[in-house]
Amino acid sequence: RYVNGHAKKHYEDAQIPMTNHKKTEKQEKVQHTVCMDCSSYSTYCYRCDDFVVNDTKLGLVQKVREHLQNLENSAFTSDRHRKRKLLENSSLNSKLLKVNGSTTALCATGLRNLGNTCFMNAILQSLSNIQQFCCYFKELPAVELRNGKTAGRRTYHTRSQGDNNVSLVEEFRKTLCALWQGSQTAFSPESLFYVVWKIMPNFRGYQQQDAHEFMRYLLDHLHLELQGGFNGVSRSVILQENSSLSASSKCCINGASTVVTAIFGGILQNEVNCLICGTESRKFDPFLDLSLDIPSQFRNKRAKNQENGPMCTLRDCLRSFTDLEELDETELYMCHKCKKKQKSTKKFWIQKLPKVLCLHLKRFHWTAYLRNKVDTYVEFPLRGLDMKCYLLEPENSGPESCLYDLAAVVVHHGSGVGSGHYTAYAAHEGRWFHFNDSTVTLTDEETVVKAKAYILFYVERQAKSGSDKL
Repeated sequence: RYVNGHAKKHYEDAQIPMTNHKKTEKQEKVQHTVCMDCSSYSTYCYRCDDFVVNDTKLGLVQKVREHLQNLENSAFTSDRHRKRKLLENSSLNSKLLKVNGSTTALCATGLRNLGNTCFMNAILQSLSNIQQFCCYFKELPAVELRNGKTAGRRTYHTRSQGDNNVSLVEEFRKTLCALWQGSQTAFSPESLFYVVWKIMPNFRGYQQQDAHEFMRYLLDHLHLELQGGFNGVSRSVILQENSSLSASSKCCINGASTVVTAIFGGILQNEVNCLICGTESRKFDPFLDLSLDIPSQFRNKRAKNQENGPMCTLRDCLRSFTDLEELDETELYMCHKCKKKQKSTKKFWIQKLPKVLCLHLKRFHWTAYLRNKVDTYVEFPLRGLDMKCYLLEPENSGPESCLYDLAAVVVHHGSGVGSGHYTAYAAHEGRWFHFNDSTVTLTDEETVVKAKAYILFYVERQAKSGSDKL
């Protein structure tokens, strides 16, 4: 739908106006051209630009699904075996790429779309390419059932199991282990999605969700679950044993530190000054990501190559976030010296930078009746994002400790938050990949920098003398 648009072209070709037949025109208005994915059996309507959740009164969609399943489960085993062999060979060939003149294996695994789950897939692929975060989960031992007939087997969640049996950490671990093995072209994260439904009611159903909101819920719940026990061993003990993480585990959000706060956790200083008496109030707020406004003067720019004014950069967004701001009448500050709400100014400083700096560009804004998307292109660096000028005490940081290199980008394609599509770009072992659900393609830096970023993941650059690499 969003890459080659082959099936969509059939829909567009079919939209030929029938001016001589009024009856046909009326029929045309109520007819919807749909297509079905032969792997996941999901149905998509091009007129509505959305997935079809319901069925006709005669159950026609279900009949087509059953017909496809019967074909797939047909008795022609030899034919199936032959086709499987051909598919294996073709998928193996498609995973071989020429890099610098030599053939190398792709090894990247896509994530199947379970019905508008691209928001989840884009975040999972991005997190899987943040090396230290991903490695921590992949090295955890598997959760196993210890009693009865299922002793020694892994836990596979079914709808009959209760809430006590679901583990987000375990399903997240299994999903990360399935990626980058090269054993399959696409992995279906059904078990993880089921656990998400169990513990995050906001994401139940198959409607499009916000990728940033999902990422925050995911990290928060991973953090909470990691603070509990694991096969009798405290998660915090496991974290402390990892010397590369314990040094940065001072940033705690909702309790003890975990790998989530050790890698994504930073601290902001919120400074508020009363404009009447000059009283200054400071407080420190931990964060896992920073949500940046796209400055209003850039919001009407629709494309990178437009000439109406300067181009918006990531630095413009960061400056807008940290610059001194006078609070409006709706945000009056309660001054403890004046004993009443007064006009005031606000400024943010970064007191502690995280190992992985996650920047969320606020592209969706509520108007009176709907949520609009800011489609402005924001220029961002692939390497050397310098955060020193936003620090509270820059003199205490080393020469390279404030430099960040891009690890992954999540992009939203489309016009609205409740529709459209999410994909991700991520760097793996020096090469950039484009993750579009089950399709993974090798790409280049020129393509990445042209993307209209929604979420950016920057990894702290390690000093050359340092032995700990992220």
